[in-house]
Amino acid sequence: MRLFQRLLLAASVSAPAFAADAPLPVTIRVDASKTFGELKPIYRFFGADEPNYATMKDGRKLLRDIGNLGAPQEYFRAHSLLCTGDGTPALKWGSTNIYTEDAAGRPIYDWTIVDRIFDAYLANGVKPYAQIGFMPKALSIKPDPYQHEWRPGFPYNDIYTGWAYPPKDYAKWGELVYQWVKHCVEKWGAQEVESWYWQVWNEANIGYWKGTPEEFRKLHDFAIAGVLRALPTARVGGPDTAGDGGKFMQDFLEHCLRGKNHATGQIGTRLDFLSFHSKGTTPTFPDGHVRMGIGGQLRTIDLAFARFASFPELKGKPIVIGESDPDGCAACQGPHLGYRNTTVYSSYTAASFARKHLLAEKHGVNLEGATTWAFEFEDQPYFAGFRAMASNGLTLPVFNVHRMMAKMSGVRVDAQSSGDIGVENIIKVATGNQPQGVRGAPDIAALASLDPAAKKLAVLVWHYHDDDVPGPAADVSLTLAGLPAAATQPKLTHYRVDATHSNAYTLWQSLGSPVAPSKPQYQQLEAAAQLALLENQPATVAVNGGAATLQFALPRQGVSLLVLEW
Repeated sequence: MRLFQRLLLAASVSAPAFAADAPLPVTIRVDASKTFGELKPIYRFFGADEPNYATMKDGRKLLRDIGNLGAPQEYFRAHSLLCTGDGTPALKWGSTNIYTEDAAGRPIYDWTIVDRIFDAYLANGVKPYAQIGFMPKALSIKPDPYQHEWRPGFPYNDIYTGWAYPPKDYAKWGELVYQWVKHCVEKWGAQEVESWYWQVWNEANIGYWKGTPEEFRKLHDFAIAGVLRALPTARVGGPDTAGDGGKFMQDFLEHCLRGKNHATGQIGTRLDFLSFHSKGTTPTFPDGHVRMGIGGQLRTIDLAFARFASFPELKGKPIVIGESDPDGCAACQGPHLGYRNTTVYSSYTAASFARKHLLAEKHGVNLEGATTWAFEFEDQPYFAGFRAMASNGLTLPVFNVHRMMAKMSGVRVDAQSSGDIGVENIIKVATGNQPQGVRGAPDIAALASLDPAAKKLAVLVWHYHDDDVPGPAADVSLTLAGLPAAATQPKLTHYRVDATHSNAYTLWQSLGSPVAPSKPQYQQLEAAAQLALLENQPATVAVNGGAATLQFALPRQGVSLLVLEW
């Protein structure tokens, strides 16, 4: 059976038919003459709880895929880079043994494992978003128990063990950071290390930090002082809070702007960039289907941007959403998380990333990146239900949306859709004090870019709904206006992510969900995991007076990218 036939079979197996439903007519108008400034490549940040997977076979393969997204540079953020241990990975755990002490309490630094991790990034065209954490066992005020034994199904709070506590000696903590950054400069050069991000800890406003907020600010000050002592031109920031951070974030910003620095005694702590985390409302499983909460994630972003914009001193500061995902636990499993292998995740990603640009514009802030906290889980069953970019070396549909976004460049141009729910409606608080999200009509909208230098127009179109239930396809009429005079008969390339395109998961299902695919099957799956073209599309577009119209069907939870080049 041919690959495309298998994919069609998979689609018919994995979702009830809705062909009888009348398609939804949607009109989208893109005006290339109406621009809104640079379309920043915010998709280029990734991260994971488990740092050691980056050096393993499938981890290195996925890093290559991330690096191959192309210019500008991709970044990777990972937890546990300072944790004590032999580097053996586990779910929500990692270690490098970077710091131990001898019998007299003198520091012993070992860069072997952490260098191997950073070398894996850099060899594949990815740079570190270096998280300074967590606490080495020899420095923790409460070292035992140290490595947790958490697994899916256990209480999440079980992960918070000795690594989450303050240091017994802040001077030793600051010296560790200084020695680490100094070593990085010696190994990779100042110019390279200047291009990295350095931030302290993770989500210190919840259980990841077992000290007080003031103790975290002290931890942060000593760490940043160590970074800057080793490399005064380093890029430092934070604090990567869970959510918008509330009072914790407010007090942190006030301290960095106007407070007394715990390490230097001077006023203020340098902030080159700002960071926080945004997650969707935890998915649920009503009536036997997954229900997402995109409104929760976008509302958190809206609140955080408003807070940053309220500080005149922070105007123009780059912002990186240090984790930005549909839910809060990549290593957790369950029926309510069944969206992860499917086009629900990919269409959610297209719809949410597009709105991040709009929210940044709304508040006048400088959004530089949004970190997808999803990597891969080594030597786990195929499509095991973790939140990941790949499974056993096979990229998932969601990663193909990142491949789509990587093909967009230049300036953002106006895109209006009759099916656009609107970001303000999505984040509007409804019943139960929760954002209403996309629970009624589907969200069918577009993001568009024009790159005059590359002679290219790109239009990303998605058809998203919070509820993973069948629904009619959209009958899209895409009108293009304001095209450059040189674009008389541009070449059209139409990429698609849906049940039958760019989707190794549905092919795997059609093959009988094999526990161990054969080598020929694996090769088929690898091919299906790549970004695919929509069949039977015109090779060129007829343009008259700078305008053109295209028609296509877009299934529910599908994503299209149309690229015109001249």
